[in-house]
Amino acid sequence: MSIIAENRYRAVVAGGSYGATSALRDLLAGLPADIRVPILIVLHMNRETEDILIESLQKHAHHPVALAEHGAPIEAGHIYVAPAQYHLMVEEGDFIALSADLPENFSMPSIDVLFEAAANVYGTELIGVLLSGNNGDGSRGLKYIHDLGGLTLLQDPKEATGPIMPELALKACSDHNVLCVSKIAEKLRRLSYDT
Repeated sequence: MSIIAENRYRAVVAGGSYGATSALRDLLAGLPADIRVPILIVLHMNRETEDILIESLQKHAHHPVALAEHGAPIEAGHIYVAPAQYHLMVEEGDFIALSADLPENFSMPSIDVLFEAAANVYGTELIGVLLSGNNGDGSRGLKYIHDLGGLTLLQDPKEATGPIMPELALKACSDHNVLCVSKIAEKLRRLSYDT
């Protein structure tokens, strides 16, 4: 079992919108199979593309990928994707919660909702990753993770297909680790094997 799960970090949350699907595929492809930390993902999508997205991510990931289900336990080494039209959250005891509340930042699912809920549960043991997109969703949540002592990784706006999301996140908090996707994967790999 990798050290990322055994020591400091208990979960990774990731989010993005326009241009984030390809970035996420590259990120997951760059993670070795023995990183046992669970990964929870919010991508802005519609119901018609859910199955296609899951299949696409599964082709590149070394871990099982599935739509998140309300009440399901969060298991190490699994990847959970928020279903369209539901906010994805984390509850104490490592359980998934789905909500059909109003959109946040005109988004449902909302990256901010996941990031903030996960930060409240995991605190300093959380890694937040914000990828490409062309709206402000995720900025507040990534800053919240940072403020609670979690590790925050931000796709370099210069690399992102949709630079607005990472640019707004940097305006909200300039202390995020700004990296290209390959370097985000490398950092997660390095955390896995650092003693």
